[in-house]
Amino acid sequence: MLSVGILVFDDVEILDFAGPYEVFSTAARVHGRMNCNGAAANLFKCFLVAPAMRPVRTRGGMKVLPDCVLTPSSDIDVLIVPGGDVSAILNDDAVIRWIAAQHSGTVITASVCTGAFLLAKAGLLDGLDVTTHWEDQDQLQASFPTLMVKRGVAWVDCGKVVTSGGISAGIDMSLHLVERLAGPELAAATAKQMEYRWLQ
Repeated sequence: MLSVGILVFDDVEILDFAGPYEVFSTAARVHGRMNCNGAAANLFKCFLVAPAMRPVRTRGGMKVLPDCVLTPSSDIDVLIVPGGDVSAILNDDAVIRWIAAQHSGTVITASVCTGAFLLAKAGLLDGLDVTTHWEDQDQLQASFPTLMVKRGVAWVDCGKVVTSGGISAGIDMSLHLVERLAGPELAAATAKQMEYRWLQ
């Protein structure tokens, strides 16, 4: 089983975290059916991680209860860092240190949208090709000049680090991660189950 930890924080964009959560949880269910064992939890286990154990107020106003506070660095195989309005969380040194510590033990660390700013501040993107929401690409490049910001792409895969464009692009990236981790057949079946037109 691979654990998929998704960071949530005040002013997080809803689809940035809910999209990947849906992809990985659906992939687990579809995998169970494809293997005739019905064990949805056998492949991916998704959970929400937050700086504090209290409801998180999303950018759209929805309140979400996380599953746990910042976990030990051995507990997450795939770390997803979503975006939204990251101006406050960027200044939370404990969260930035936690992201950096998690990365040392993850199989993949990924960002959606402006979550790339958090990965960059944690020092994980230096010298890499990256992307983010089209509206924030100039600011990302100016703020972190060592990055090579790519435009017009849904995601950029640099191996252990993967970044995606904004909002719905996180779903495309997550399907790509399912393909990497569990194969193209499951990724295609997951997209079909979600009735999602996957940008590959």
